[in-house]
Amino acid sequence: MDDHHPKRVEDYTTASLILIFINLLWIFGVIWAQFGLAAVILTGWVLNHGITRLAQYKASRAIQWPSDA
Repeated sequence: MDDHHPKRVEDYTTASLILIFINLLWIFGVIWAQFGLAAVILTGWVLNHGITRLAQYKASRAIQWPSDA
């Protein structure tokens, strides 16, 4: 039987983060043009709050409870 191991893949983390930044930049630009700077600030605050809440939830799920042994 042949052992077919997957090959190592490239790390696209940096490229993904750059594309997220570019997308947020143009989306914030459109929001600014349509609704003003206050809407951009509010949207940024909501996104920041949501990301923080998601990180807290993930951290609480990662707690390793002691075994009963």
